Parts: sequence; C-alpha cells; structure tokens
Amino acid sequence: MVSTGISLHSSRRVSTVPLGPDEVWAVVAGAGPGRHWYADAAPFVLRGAIDRAVLGGGRRWPVPDGPLLRAGDRAGFWVVRAAGDRPGGHRLVLEAAVRAPGTVTLTVLVTGVGTAAGPGTEIDLQVRLDPRGVLGAAYLLADLPAREAVVELTHRRLVTDVTHAAAGSGA
Repeated sequence: MVSTGISLHSSRRVSTVPLGPDEVWAVVAGAGPGRHWYADAAPFVLRGAIDRAVLGGGRRWPVPDGPLLRAGDRAGFWVVRAAGDRPGGHRLVLEAAVRAPGTVTLTVLVTGVGTAAGPGTEIDLQVRLDPRGVLGAAYLLADLPAREAVVELTHRRLVTDVTHAAAGSGA
C-alpha cells in the first residue's frame, strides 16, 4: 500500500516493503557501478535533459565509487547533503544542482516497522521545492502537477529496485 501526501511545497509517497531496513538502505543509498534510482529514474533523466537545454549542467556527475553515498558526494545532478543513520533507521537527503527558481530537495527516510506479516521497512520519499523570489513563487504553483508525477514515478522505481535487489539476493 502506498500513502501519499501533498502540500504546496512538497509531495510525498510512503510504502512498506517486507524487508529489513539495512537491505532497503543498501538500495536507497547504494553507489558504485550499475544503475541507481536517484540517477537513472526516468523523471531525473528528463530533468537532466531539460537542465542542459536551459544551459544548466544536466546529469553531470557519475555515481561515486564505494558501497554507499556519503554526505558531500555528487551523483547525477544531486549533491548529497546527508546520508546515514537516524533514530529508527536511515536518512538520505539530496539537493538538486539544476537551474530552478529555488531549492529542490529529495529526502528518503528508511524506517524499520512491524507489520501483520512480520518485520518490514517503510520507505518515505519526499520532494520539496523552496522557492526563491517572485518567479519561484509562480513556479511553485505551476510545478505542482509535474512534481506529483515525478514523485509517483520515482517512488515506483525505488520500490521496484528494492524488491528486485531482494529477489536477486534470495531474500
């Protein structure tokens, strides 16, 4: 089941998967070779192309080597602001380095939960736009439908990647 949340500044999706938090975190913050949801999800590929068209950097940074993203890393068009443990789970905070009239932040919280079927993990993905100036305020309203689509498609991709990784590991 997916729950949704929307406000003028943010859009959010929350799902629970029947896996442990560390298994989920390995996909959420996974780095190194291969495909990664935060760099390769269709909405981010499209956003990178749009950014290049308006003379931005696009998806300029390769995914870093190593098993997990760390604060300060750069991947795709994201700068990792936080990546690590928090009470009850893990947190990843990415800030978009794209041309936009404000700051775009993507946050994923990974939290261990108990379910009727046993242990599980909640994946909480949120995209937030903090506008800058009059143009940013206008963009905030115009961007809402697109932001909802981005969050929905990205959340689906993340949950799919998590479940495929678990199936591949025999979990």
